[in-house]
Amino acid sequence: MTSVRRRRLTLAGSITGATIVALDGTVLTVAQPTLQRDLHASFVQVQWTSTGYLIAVAGLLVFAGRLGDRYGHQKVFATGILGFGAASAAIGLAPGVGWVIGLRVAQGVFGALLQPATLGMLRAAYPPDRLGMPLALRTSAIGLAAAAGPVVGGALVAHLGWRAVFFLNVAPAVLAGVLALAVRVPEVTARAPGRAAASRLDLPGAGLLALTLVCLVHTLVALPETGWTTTVVLGPVAAAVAGAAFIRHERRTASPLVPPSVLGSGTVAAALGILLSASAALFGTLFVATYFLQDVLGLDPLQCGLRVLPLAVMMVLGAPAAAVLQRRHGPRRTSSVAMALMTAGILTLAQLDTSSTALTIGAGCLLLGAGFGTVMVTATAVIVRHAPVGDAGVAGGLQQTAMNIGPALGVAAATMLTGLITATGHTLMVLAVIAALGALAAYRLPSRSPRTGNAAAAPESCPREATSESAPA
Repeated sequence: MTSVRRRRLTLAGSITGATIVALDGTVLTVAQPTLQRDLHASFVQVQWTSTGYLIAVAGLLVFAGRLGDRYGHQKVFATGILGFGAASAAIGLAPGVGWVIGLRVAQGVFGALLQPATLGMLRAAYPPDRLGMPLALRTSAIGLAAAAGPVVGGALVAHLGWRAVFFLNVAPAVLAGVLALAVRVPEVTARAPGRAAASRLDLPGAGLLALTLVCLVHTLVALPETGWTTTVVLGPVAAAVAGAAFIRHERRTASPLVPPSVLGSGTVAAALGILLSASAALFGTLFVATYFLQDVLGLDPLQCGLRVLPLAVMMVLGAPAAAVLQRRHGPRRTSSVAMALMTAGILTLAQLDTSSTALTIGAGCLLLGAGFGTVMVTATAVIVRHAPVGDAGVAGGLQQTAMNIGPALGVAAATMLTGLITATGHTLMVLAVIAALGALAAYRLPSRSPRTGNAAAAPESCPREATSESAPA
C-alpha cells in the first residue's frame, strides 16, 4: 500500500471517529425526552446519561493520549471506536435507565480512547507543513455532524424510537475500527530507542489529573442545575488542590504524563487557552440565544434551529479556508482575526430585541461560525504540530480536554450571568469579553506556519516516513 493511500485511509478513519462522537452528542439531546418517558426515569437520571459520559471522557483524555503514544494510535483508536460501537449497541438494548447511565460511562471511557487518537494518527501520518488541510476536513466533518445531529436524531426518534439513536453508531464504528486495524501506518511510540523513561506510564500523574478534571467538570455541570451548594463549592477547591499536586508531581517524576516540552510550553498554553475561550464563548452564547429566540421571540425548536444554521454552515465551509489562511498568514494573525470575528458575532447577537429579523440573527451566527471553525483548525494545528510525534497523543488529549471543558464552562457562566443580569444583551457582552481574551492569547502563537525544511529536527528514533519533520517549538 502506498504512503498516499495510507494517509487517505488514516484521514478517513480520523474523520469517522470524530464525526461519530460529535453526532452522538447532538442526537442524544433530541432523544432524551423520549428516553425519559419510555424508561420512566427522573430528570436527574436523564441528565446523568450526559454527565456520566462527560466526566468519564474529561478525566481520561490525556492518559488515553499517552496510551496512544506508547502503544500506537491506530491500535488505541481501533480499541476505542470498536468499544464505543459495542457500548452504543448495548445502550440500545438496555432494559432500564440505570443500565443506560452505566453504559454511557463505559461509552465515555472508549470515547476518551478514540478522540486523542484521531489527532495522533494524523500527526504520525502527515508532516507538519501538510497537517492544516486534514485538520480542516476533520473540523468540517464535526460541524456537519453538529448541524445534522438534531435533524437525524429527530427523524430517528419520531419513526423508530430513542434506541435507534444509539444503533446509528454501530455500523460506522465497526467499519472504522476494522479499517484502523487493517491500515498500517509507521508510528513512533514512547517505546522507541532513546525514550526509555517515557515508556513507563505515569499512573500517579494520570490519577491526579483525572481527579482534577472530574472535580472541575462535575462542578461546571452541577452549577447551572443546583447553584452554589456545599458540594459544588468544594469541587473547585478539590480541583485546585489536585491540580497543584499534579503539577508538583509532573515536575519531579522521571516519566511525566505530560512532558516538560508540552506542560511548560507557552505556545501550547496559548493555543489551549484560545480553544477554551472560543468554545466557552460559543456555547455560552448559544445557550443564551436559544432561550431568547424561543422564550422572547416565540420561535419553535425547528425555527430556532434554522435561524442558527449559518453557524454550522460556516464551520463546514470555513475550516478548509482556515487551513489556507494560516499557511499564508500564520497562526497568530489567523487566530486573532478569527477571535475578532467571534467577538463581533456575539456583539451582533447582543443587540437582539423583539423586532430583530432572521437576517440579523443569521449574520451574528455566520460570524460566530466563521470565527470558531477557523480557531479550531488553527489552534489545533499549533498544538499538534508543536508536540513531538512521540507526544502527539498527549497533545491531542489536551486539545480534546479543552474542547470538553470549554462548553461546560460557557454554559455555567451564561447560567450564572443570566441569574445576575436580567438583560440578555448584557450577558452576551460579558461572553464577548471572554472571546476577546482569546484574541489577546493569539498573540502568543507563532507568526508563521512551519514549512518543509524549516521545522525542528525530529527525534532520531522516529521513522522517516512518519516524521519527515517535527513540530517547531
